[in-house]
Amino acid sequence: MKAEKFRELESKELRSRLQEINEELLRLRFQLSLGQVEALKKYRLLKKDRARVLTILRERELAAAREGAN
Repeated sequence: MKAEKFRELESKELRSRLQEINEELLRLRFQLSLGQVEALKKYRLLKKDRARVLTILRERELAAAREGAN
């Protein structure tokens, strides 16, 4: 999913999506340990999505802190 799609979501929805991604990554790591190569591409894409979600959440935290400081 592109970052623009994630930015449209509310923070609560992002945290929920992050939890789903983490659970899926756990399952895919298990599949990879069993030698299922098909899971590798999806694993890489999910890791990137996870990083995007974490970045957007952090940006929102910093923006809220800046607004609170003013």
